[in-house]
Formats: sequence, C-alpha cells, structure tokens
Amino acid sequence: MLQVSLFTRILVALVVLGGILIALPNALPDKALSRVPGFLPHSTVSLGLDLQGGSYLLLEVDFNQVQKDKAQAMIGDIRAAFRKARIQYQDLSANGDVVQVRVTDPAAQDQARKLVDDLNPAMTSAVLSVGAKEYDINQTAGGLLTMTMTEGYKTQTHEQVLEQSIEVVRRRIDEMGTREPTIERQGEDRILVQVPGLQDPAELKAILGKTAKMTFQLVDETIDPAATTIPVEDEALPQMSDNPNQKAPNIIVQRRVMVSGDRLTDAGAGFDPQTNQPIVNFRFDTVGAREFGDATKANVNHRFAIVLDKQVIEAPNIISPILGGSGMITGGFTTTTANNLAILLRAGALPAPLSIIEERTVGAELGADSIKAGRLSAIAGLLLVALFMILRYGLFGVFADVALTLNVVLLLAALTLFGATLTLPGIAGIVLTMGMAVDANVLIYERIREEQRNGRSILAAIDTGFRRAMNTIIDANMTHLIASLILFELGSGPVRGFAVTLGVGIVTSFFTAVMVTRLIVVGWLNATRPRKLAI
Repeated sequence: MLQVSLFTRILVALVVLGGILIALPNALPDKALSRVPGFLPHSTVSLGLDLQGGSYLLLEVDFNQVQKDKAQAMIGDIRAAFRKARIQYQDLSANGDVVQVRVTDPAAQDQARKLVDDLNPAMTSAVLSVGAKEYDINQTAGGLLTMTMTEGYKTQTHEQVLEQSIEVVRRRIDEMGTREPTIERQGEDRILVQVPGLQDPAELKAILGKTAKMTFQLVDETIDPAATTIPVEDEALPQMSDNPNQKAPNIIVQRRVMVSGDRLTDAGAGFDPQTNQPIVNFRFDTVGAREFGDATKANVNHRFAIVLDKQVIEAPNIISPILGGSGMITGGFTTTTANNLAILLRAGALPAPLSIIEERTVGAELGADSIKAGRLSAIAGLLLVALFMILRYGLFGVFADVALTLNVVLLLAALTLFGATLTLPGIAGIVLTMGMAVDANVLIYERIREEQRNGRSILAAIDTGFRRAMNTIIDANMTHLIASLILFELGSGPVRGFAVTLGVGIVTSFFTAVMVTRLIVVGWLNATRPRKLAI
C-alpha cells in the first residue's frame, strides 16, 4: 500500500531544508548576507563571463618554437659531449626538428655515433611503441650524422606542452587573486581563458604573454659587446630597459645555463633596505642552491646575467660566493612590475610562447542585462509550467508546483555547493529542466487516472500510479542524463554550462517529482481522507 517510512520522511526533510539553507544566500542582497551568522552557508553561485562581464582570451601555443628549443638543446649536448671526447666536427646545426653534424675524423665516427645514441633517450611514455627513441639517427658517408625528431616524440611533447601551459596559465591567474576563471583546452593547440569581473585585460595579457623563462648565465667578459662576430658558445642578449625608445647595449653571455629558473621555489616583491627601491626576492630549492653556490664560488669577481625571456634584467658582479640559496633582483622596478615578475616566477615558466588570437571584453552593463533577461525567462517559465499543471490536474497540479519550486531551490543549492559557474546557457538549462521536471508528475498522474478508470480505489490508484510509472520515469531520466554527460564530455564553454545545469536538474527533478510529491500526496491523504479523487 501507499506508505512512506519514517526514515524516508526524515531524509527528504533534511535534504529540502539543507537545500533551502545553501540556496538562500543567492536570494539575499550583499548587506543582508553580511549579517548572516557565520555558522550558516554564505557561498553563492559564481556568475560566468556573460552574466557579470569580464575578459575573454583565446591563446595559441607555438609548438614550432618548442621543437626549435629542443633542437638547440640537442646541439648544446652534442657540442659538450664531442669537446669532452676531443672529437673534431663541423656543420653542427639545426633545421626545424632536424639536427645534423659532420664528424671530420673517420676514426672517430663510431665513437661519435655512440655518444649521440647516449644523448637520445627512450621516451618517458612512448606513443608509437615501447622503448621508442626521441630521435631517429641516420649516419651517411662522409661522417654526416642526422637526427630527426620522431612523430611519437612530437605527439608526446605536444600533449605535455599543452597540459603544462594550461597549468601555468591557471597558476598565474590564481596568483592574481581572480575568482572563478575558466581555463580549458580548445582544439589541438589553443587555450580558452575567461576571467569574470576583469574589465581591463591589459594586466592579464601582460602576465600571460610572457614566457617567463628565467636563467642565470655567466657573462663572457672576453668579448667586446660591439663585436660583429661572437663565438658559437656565446649569445648577445639585449638589456631590459624601462624606456622603450632608448636601446640598451647588448651583453655577451655564455649559452650554458648556470641555474635554470625552474629551480626557484619562491619569489616575492619587496624593497631594498638600502635604497628603498622595489626588488624581487627569490629562493632556490636544494639542488638549485647547490648549483648556484658552486657557480658563484668558481666565478668570484666575474659577472653573471639574470636572463628573463632572452633579456638581461641585471648583470651584477659576483663579490663572494652566494651559498644561502636565495638572492634578490634589482633593475629599476616599480611596485607593480616587481609584483608581476614575482607572480611569473612563482607560477613557473611557460614551456612555449603563447599568442593571443582572439580577445573580447564583456561590459558589466551587458552582463546585468543578461542577468535580468535570464531571471525573467526563468520566472516566466516557472509560472507558465505551474499554471498548466494547475489547469490540467487541479490540486495535484499544486502539489507538482510545490515540488517544482523545491526542484529549482535544490538545483541552485547543488550549483552553489559544487562551485559551478552559472552562464546564460546554464540559465537555459534551468528553464529546460523546469519543463522536464513535471514530466514525471504527468506520467504519475495519467497513470493514476487510468487506474481510476479501471475501477481501483483512491489509495490503490495512487499507489499503483506511483509504482508503475517508476520504470518509465527512470528510463526517461537516464536517457536525458546520458545526453547531458555526452554534451559535457564533448562540448566546451557554453555547451558545458548548459550540460551541467541540465544534468544536475535531472537528478534534482527526479528526487522532487518522485520523493517530494509522494510525501505531499501521502500527507494530504492522511489529513483529509477524501472519498473522491479529482485529478
């Protein structure tokens, strides 16, 4: 018979009460919300870019530069290995993803091939086959060794660089203190960045546009910076200047990196205690501190360059060994530029340059209009559905409307609890959910009508209507839920926002349409004990 256990009654009451408490802050103005006791929920649904305004950037990862950098790194390794083994060579160069070198001593060609093999490790997660190498090596007559990057290594690098770029972008934006940004992959080589509430994207572009690849390299003091030719083991780098119209002289630095910036564990803006000028303090990890200490110990009274994105920030003289693993960077910073550099160093270097291929700014006024339109559409949808149910099913339509209202409350509570971001497509998903939420009630009520026509009593008709409609309700909700999961998995941006609200709405509507409506009907039957059922 039609019965609801005490446990079920308590569970439904707790879920509804909890949902109301969690969703309530969304309906309160800021002043009222500030007066809510601390033990009660305060969180609200985060509004997306299209509802509160903000900045939208579409970034493209330069994978060609990654391949060039890896080829240049291979050239450096080959040069160091050949010099240590005293192997004579020439024509060491790179063209895209191909590195070649000619060994001039025929007697040393086998040894050179072995050294190059040793510099060509197996991929960490082989794409094509187990134990696949990073480069295919080909040796031809005349001692020419050619190394071509394998397709498997390219694919592996592609995925790693994209994942690392997304993570670095996320850390940089988080360091800015921005709330609820959207950072996700789009396509094969693009990153979508949406930052709600940020009306001026200039600072965001400045921080995301820097590769922030920091290195510490020795200055080659034997070479005149004005020289037209420099040794292959050196490079001429420009000095960073505050005045873009004034070109600073180049500095000749050794290509060999003393310490890489990825050894930094912390960086922060501060002030020089002597000059009170803004500076950037940094600290290395254990390995970086040892490398930095060894390098400065061996080069006392020589200069070293602090290089950021192929520009020399500063090239101080090493007065004494720096053994503590920490130091500071000066260079005519302002408070803002020092803080931005510290953010970049804390977040880490991008593995590849990013270029902005699309940029949009959504004004707060447009967002307010969107919120107003979304609110009106949601209220209109709720009222029309509620009116239809009352006209169609009378008192039982009122029961369904109560459940529908609680469904919207629970949906809002779930979005708040999960920290979801509400967008215009998300509001569309809520409106669609309201229409779908009464489907279960329609199925139950029509089944009750059919049972009444078959001559069953009131209790038997209601009990059978709920039981026999259940399978159909479950099947319908499962198909809708599967569709929303597919949209979430395959879609991006607005499509995912729609899928989230639709999927959560399906779960909450099943709960309210079946559990809450059943509880209301049972309570009504116990209170009124009607002799005739009008539905």
